Amino acid sequence: MKKELIFIVEDDATIVHLLKNHLGQTYQVASVSNFRSVVQEVLEAKPAVILMDITLPYFNGFYWTTEIRKQLTAPIIFISSSDDEMDAVMALNMGGDDFISKPFSLTLLDAKIAAILRRTQQFSQDDFQLDQFSLSRDGVLSNGQDQIALTPTENKILTILFAHQNQVVSKEELLERLWEDESFIDQNTLSVNMTRLRKKVLPLGFDRVHTVRGVGYLLK
Repeated sequence: MKKELIFIVEDDATIVHLLKNHLGQTYQVASVSNFRSVVQEVLEAKPAVILMDITLPYFNGFYWTTEIRKQLTAPIIFISSSDDEMDAVMALNMGGDDFISKPFSLTLLDAKIAAILRRTQQFSQDDFQLDQFSLSRDGVLSNGQDQIALTPTENKILTILFAHQNQVVSKEELLERLWEDESFIDQNTLSVNMTRLRKKVLPLGFDRVHTVRGVGYLLK
């Protein structure tokens, strides 16, 4: 069975060496070589997970994530030297799926990667339909004519809501299903993702996600 590829976008050679040695025991591992062509290298590598540092030469990790998200939905875990909550919120808002601060535990990183891969597989089993809208197993939302590729986190949110059509899904249930690292979870994280998702799918005419104030969300 072919091992999943983890792609590292990090300019600290010591950290890259550490990650390659450690993650290489379980996965294929590659890292960026030219920090002016990050998107091209990521697209060529076709990784299962991307580890993205925020502070990089030329352009920061937020910029590269925005560019990658135009063409690829692979999960992105941000790695930051700051534990500033705004960095975490910004990372998610720009299209990231998780966030870890330096110095980080390799055991925690292992758990985050494994959880993201597990959830990506778990949430890609079924296709869903709601009137003219369909959500495919690989995270593509379509209105029958046009389509939009979702990030893994966006796909997970919609998959949960599609699986509970016309039922209110509580914020607590969504948070529990989406993120397993309790220290990382908060209501703001979910709100940021939901706002980004709604804005992204609006060009398809998809405005079917409703907020039930103080409780959660409803797809109808």
